[in-house]
Amino acid sequence: MKTNVHVLISGRVQGVWFRASTKEKADELGIYGWVRNTSDGRVEAVFEGEEKKVDEMVKWCHSGPPLAHVEKVEVKKQNPTNTFKEFSIVY
Repeated sequence: MKTNVHVLISGRVQGVWFRASTKEKADELGIYGWVRNTSDGRVEAVFEGEEKKVDEMVKWCHSGPPLAHVEKVEVKKQNPTNTFKEFSIVY
């Protein structure tokens, strides 16, 4: 079953390779969507794919890459869009 989630990650998540590591993990899991930094210091992402893989991706976001210190992960389920062809970093 396909799912889509919008995620906001708070803590020390910018300047620690969070976006690049998120893309690497998403590509490994076969998830589509995007990730970007927000102006308020968080990381925002949309993950779309097989529900089990998306759940694994969200779980990964609770720790992130080694230099990150994640304090909070907010997850909002959305309807799949079926428009993503890859996972990208948005600048």
